[in-house]
Amino acid sequence: MSEAILNALTALGAGARYFVSPDGWPNLVMIGIALGMFWLAIRKDVEPLLLLPIGFGCLLANLPLSDVMDQDGFLRVMYNMGIENELFPLLIFVGIGSMTDFTPLLARPKMILFGAAGQLGIFLTLLVALALGFPKELAVSVASIGACDGPTVIYVSNLFAGLGKIDSSMVGALAVAAYSYMALVPIIQPPIMRLMTTEKERATKIPPSSNKVPKSALIFFPILVVVLTGIIAPKGLPLMGSIMLGNFLKMSGVVTRLTKASENEIANVSTLFLGLAIGGTMDGHEFLKSQTLQVFALGLMAIIVDTVGGLALGKIWYRLSGGKMNPLVGAAGISAYPMAARIVQVEGLKANHQNHLLMHAMGANTGGQIGSVMAASIMLAILKGLGLI
Repeated sequence: MSEAILNALTALGAGARYFVSPDGWPNLVMIGIALGMFWLAIRKDVEPLLLLPIGFGCLLANLPLSDVMDQDGFLRVMYNMGIENELFPLLIFVGIGSMTDFTPLLARPKMILFGAAGQLGIFLTLLVALALGFPKELAVSVASIGACDGPTVIYVSNLFAGLGKIDSSMVGALAVAAYSYMALVPIIQPPIMRLMTTEKERATKIPPSSNKVPKSALIFFPILVVVLTGIIAPKGLPLMGSIMLGNFLKMSGVVTRLTKASENEIANVSTLFLGLAIGGTMDGHEFLKSQTLQVFALGLMAIIVDTVGGLALGKIWYRLSGGKMNPLVGAAGISAYPMAARIVQVEGLKANHQNHLLMHAMGANTGGQIGSVMAASIMLAILKGLGLI
């Protein structure tokens, strides 16, 4: 038997012994979680662009004798070049901005109120996390899961990890929680929508908007949002600036190549590298702890409260308008774009086959996109004002 074969069998035996040892079971559990991500992505089509690379990075990081997250390991290199400095989330935001159409929001500007109400879960979760004894920085990171926006969560949590305010292993847990709940929005929201509204309310038709949005308004809107963010919450300028840059490229109509690159090549490569790097942080010994379970529980609470807040405003609006506003639209005031708007459309059609709410819900949904980034920006600005970052 050749020496190479003997070495391979020795390594195989060492790996098997490691997994059955007390030190190996956390890694074995994480490998099971990685396989679960593959199943969700491939068989159930749940966020495959995110879960496949995250799951593969998790698999690589938890194999015995793996060195992918060592100082010179290739996942560590990816982490350092795009997560540690928050580059990948910001590049993804440029792509999101180039794919976002603010026309429905500008046609009915009042829909921005749903985007504000849809952030209620962020601030309530922040208070609960602080009451549970979470450090301020970790509490803010957990609360940002309520934005239902993975890049925002990664940006905020990694900012604190880079400053040594939270454990870097928590970045992976926070990212997985955020993307998991983004994928579960079609399961989480509909029962709440049906519980909080009557069939009559769900069947309400909203009169179409007669407002026509001029091209100039679409061009100047991202500039205005960036200026306001710079005045109100300058610490959030990288987040808001990235998403509005992508939208500005699209609305200008003169840089088609840059717009297409932002939507496709840049966003796709950044998503792949970000997923692998985040998965690489999910080492079983660091990931499987009670605090991680609390993070997942608080994240779920944040998204539920976001939905409740939007629907509550919708019901108030329904009564004040004399039955002209469908409360379901309030559920779209989160940042799961355009998933939340599609859910509103589906639920509205179930109550009334002639009820088309998509364009109205898209207005609330784009308002939620802005609201979630603004909420994170405000929390960062407050921490900066307190001298914590």
